[in-house]
Amino acid sequence: MNWTSMILKGIVAALFAILGPIGAAHANKADDTLVVALQRGILSVDYHYTTKREYIILSELTDDGLFYIHPDTLKPVPLAAKSFNWVDDVTLDVDIRPGIKFHDGSALTADDVVYTYKWTLNPKSQTNRGKQYAEWLQGIEKKGPMSVRFKLKYTYPLALTTLGRGIPLRKKGAFDADVAAGRIPNGQTLNGIGPYRLVKLDPGKSTIVERFEGYYKDSPKGRPAIKRIEMREIPDWGTQQAELISGGVQWMYDVPTDVATNMGESGQATYLNGPDMRIGFLILDAAGYTEKGGPLTKLQVRRAINHAINRESIVKNIVKGGAQVVHTACHPNQFGCVQNVMKYPYDPAKAKALLAEAGYPDGFPLEIWVYREKEAAEAILADLNKAGIKAKMRFVQLTSLDKARKEHQIAAYFGTWGSGGLADVEGMSNHFLPTTDRNMSGDTRVAEYMIGGQKFRDEAKRLELYTKGVQLIAEQAYWVPLYAFTVNYLTSKDLDFPVPKDGLPLLFQAKWK
Repeated sequence: MNWTSMILKGIVAALFAILGPIGAAHANKADDTLVVALQRGILSVDYHYTTKREYIILSELTDDGLFYIHPDTLKPVPLAAKSFNWVDDVTLDVDIRPGIKFHDGSALTADDVVYTYKWTLNPKSQTNRGKQYAEWLQGIEKKGPMSVRFKLKYTYPLALTTLGRGIPLRKKGAFDADVAAGRIPNGQTLNGIGPYRLVKLDPGKSTIVERFEGYYKDSPKGRPAIKRIEMREIPDWGTQQAELISGGVQWMYDVPTDVATNMGESGQATYLNGPDMRIGFLILDAAGYTEKGGPLTKLQVRRAINHAINRESIVKNIVKGGAQVVHTACHPNQFGCVQNVMKYPYDPAKAKALLAEAGYPDGFPLEIWVYREKEAAEAILADLNKAGIKAKMRFVQLTSLDKARKEHQIAAYFGTWGSGGLADVEGMSNHFLPTTDRNMSGDTRVAEYMIGGQKFRDEAKRLELYTKGVQLIAEQAYWVPLYAFTVNYLTSKDLDFPVPKDGLPLLFQAKWK
């Protein structure tokens, strides 16, 4: 047992001694209120304007789209849609399920669906997924009171899957007041159609939703068993543990492995572990946006960086749990994420030799931007320094990193991406678009292959293109793939929570034992 585990076991024992048994959790069971602990609080309740995991969790409660990724199959099924029909390869007709109500009691119609998608596609709306959808979606039109027609720009095999993620339906006119005022919606209120309705938002502190009694009975999501869910921001893991033991919290998410295993072994909580589509990686400025002709524009340097990092040690000693080393710019469980790519085993001597070949026998300074996974990042920097690269960390908030990357001020950064749980390389596509600042390769072939794989129904053709893209990224060392995450959960003993297959928790499935 390492010192960290011993200390954590001591903390758990001390908390139990102070707070007593977890029986206090029954008070919240009696109140039919599930209290969820999140490290980062909810600042806005509109998922149109964020990609963070906490907001996906919330949106699954408050929102529905036309389609739904079924948790058992991870395949799209109609949700707010009643049925659909492919008229041809680029024309999709969708009939809307009757009887769906917004949380204000008004009925969902084709006008609302058209409004929502036109808003998403409008560049002035500045939604987070607008550019991504505009790549393949030409537009939408109303066919009848309860039917719409989507026109695609090209054959897109993942249209239903993508329509099932990321576009929560909004009432016609929902954003008009913001447009009139010349501002971007702040997402402090929400009128959705999901199984829960927003009751209270205290930004960054607490978000409370309550079961929507007007939710349509034939929804594939089913009727939630728990009446009320409160999401509380509790950044400190020790405080979360104390709350779980005392009964103030019944669910913890994305828990560090040491904390999760020790709490589970203590008998005061249920420890659950499940898969995730999230991977961690470094992206290198191979295009020379930050320094024309700089070190990272040289293939030997990028390969040296790949060889310098001991991924196996990071996974074994820091990430732990069920995490696994990855060698590709995608998750191994995604369609098209082939594994027959050029790999870079840990070899600091080879890294030094490659640096010398590139003209940097004494290394060079490299600032790596980081916004999470600080301990793993520190290990990466230590490995790079051993190989002669004078690496230092710049730890910032994600908003700062996004801004700096957009302005081409970042030579390298440690990022993670969960693909929205999508079991297809398309989930990584926003890193390869020719217009995105995430694509720092400067290689037009990357977009050609990776985006091209989304334009054919023939799976063999899609796989061929994805293979070329994934192999190209590895061969040219545009990325340093690191590891695939798993997710640790801690729950109270009286909560039944189904572990998701894609790492996206569906709290509306939770129920009391």
